[in-house]
Amino acid sequence: MNAHDYALRANGSFALPDACFKVKALMDDENSAIADFADVISIDPSMTSRLLQIANSAIYSFPGEISTISRAITIIGTQSIYNMMLVDVAASAFKHFSNQAIDLKRYWRMSVFTGLAAKNLAIKANIKDIERLFVAGLLQNFGELLVAKITPEIAQQCEKYSPEQLPWDLQQQELGFTYTDISAELLSIWQIPEKIILPIRHYNQAKTIQINKDIKVLYLASRLALVDSHPDEFSYDQAVDEQLCNSLNISTDDLNEAAEFASAEAQNILSIMNSGLYSKKKA
Repeated sequence: MNAHDYALRANGSFALPDACFKVKALMDDENSAIADFADVISIDPSMTSRLLQIANSAIYSFPGEISTISRAITIIGTQSIYNMMLVDVAASAFKHFSNQAIDLKRYWRMSVFTGLAAKNLAIKANIKDIERLFVAGLLQNFGELLVAKITPEIAQQCEKYSPEQLPWDLQQQELGFTYTDISAELLSIWQIPEKIILPIRHYNQAKTIQINKDIKVLYLASRLALVDSHPDEFSYDQAVDEQLCNSLNISTDDLNEAAEFASAEAQNILSIMNSGLYSKKKA
């Protein structure tokens, strides 16, 4: 199978909810109103509660409490709401997916860490719309879940990466492509905005694609996540390309700060993703 074949075989566990397609259609309709968006989302109480949790989390860091979907839309816009719905897709997968082929704790930690680090590095690189980089970071390795579900024996082989053979190189060897290639294909099927898909599709070639900041930021964030999950095997010197850092005016201190931020907040985000209940944030 190629990357597109894996994406096509994604079953209900990984399907994009109908609400996401409806929200996207409303975004494309200039006559839609805030109430239209709220009506679509509020039909699903579970999705509403998790979106409100996410809106009030460190992902977005908004002052004050966001207590309704309508207020969230008014304050942060429809694109941010749509992005949060994509995060909810990952939350649903987190809650229901079970597989022995891969280390799920490692998978989710790296995915959330990559999203948080990408957001932090995007700020330092003066990139606008940093929320999309969090979403890209969170979903960039979603293809790993598909491989683990469809061909677990290959996923197990791809788990055996090391400093001598990095994860992306091992995936290329075993599959002929990488997990991120599958992720990009799946997100295309889901009609996710190209601004989110593009860095996912190309960040492993960041050293040869010098003009796109998003690609370079996602590359750096993914490498920081690798070091975070395997500190005894990998180091920043091995994983991070200094030339890319220089092109973004990102210093070693910036990398350390991004890693510290992601590490500190990852567990909080993972708790939200693994919860179906809304705990009201204290003012």
